[in-house]
Amino acid sequence: MWSAIKARLFGSSKPDEPTGSAASEEPAPATATSPEGLTEGFGRRISDDTLDSVLEDLEIALLQSDVALPVVERIRKDLRKELAGRKVKWGADAEAAIRSSFENSVRAILSQPPIDLVARIRAQEPRPYIILLVGVNGTGKTTTVAKLAHWLSRQQLSVAIAAGDTFRAGAIEQLLVHGERLGIKVVRQQEGSDPAAVAFDAVAHARARHLDVVLVDTAGRQHTNENLVEEAKKIRRVVQPHLTLFVGDALSGNDTLEQAKQFQKALGLDGLILTKLDADAKGGAALSATYVTKKPLLFVGVGQGYEDLRPFDPDWMVRRLLSEGTAS
Repeated sequence: MWSAIKARLFGSSKPDEPTGSAASEEPAPATATSPEGLTEGFGRRISDDTLDSVLEDLEIALLQSDVALPVVERIRKDLRKELAGRKVKWGADAEAAIRSSFENSVRAILSQPPIDLVARIRAQEPRPYIILLVGVNGTGKTTTVAKLAHWLSRQQLSVAIAAGDTFRAGAIEQLLVHGERLGIKVVRQQEGSDPAAVAFDAVAHARARHLDVVLVDTAGRQHTNENLVEEAKKIRRVVQPHLTLFVGDALSGNDTLEQAKQFQKALGLDGLILTKLDADAKGGAALSATYVTKKPLLFVGVGQGYEDLRPFDPDWMVRRLLSEGTAS
């Protein structure tokens, strides 16, 4: 993302050139390097007009990176508060000041109160700890269920999966294949069965065998499909999950934001998982969904393998957003 922002911010004339409002900026007296590491000697105080121009360019770059307008407005507000009246030398020092302020704002947006999932599961009595995963079609939700089951197993936790997407025989078969590969029990019924009944059976199975976690897959549903949303509500009533996670596709941009908002309204969300971040060079979905739902991002999908579901690290995301390419 930063490479696009940088190109837009610094692809035009510099504000310390004697044109327009920038000519009226007063040169600052020579001083030593500031505590922030910015050389202020022979710098210029950033005028309101110059800051407005920079923030307008920043807004365009952010919107082009699929950052939702409310998030853009929050970032603009944060940068104006930090940058107004600062003295910097245009060029590298100005970029450093803007970048630092942008990083602080992004970090604040992403830093929702975290959920220590493993600690919650181990503290749960009686077992099992029930996790419901919801989302729209095509986000990779069923694959994410398998990846999450693998991750939990690596934490020495025992897992069962409820094949609650009974509308697609392919989804049931897909989970059965994953379950066989991972050595994890998949509880299922026939295609077209009641998803709530499948979830109930999975919880009963886990309780009888003293398993730690049940992951409940659900049919991918459009957030405007009232019948399927009601089905998800029924599952919630029947099994009373301890955690409801929305699985969104990072490549869907602002659509992911709208989906998260609607699921939050209909079901109530506790956290987010974003898939396909390995193919998303923009990163706007992570900022937008976290900001709008005020829920933490627990995991990100960065590939097709079982190991490619990673616990979310805000520092990793900040590095990724501000890198010229992508952060590993």
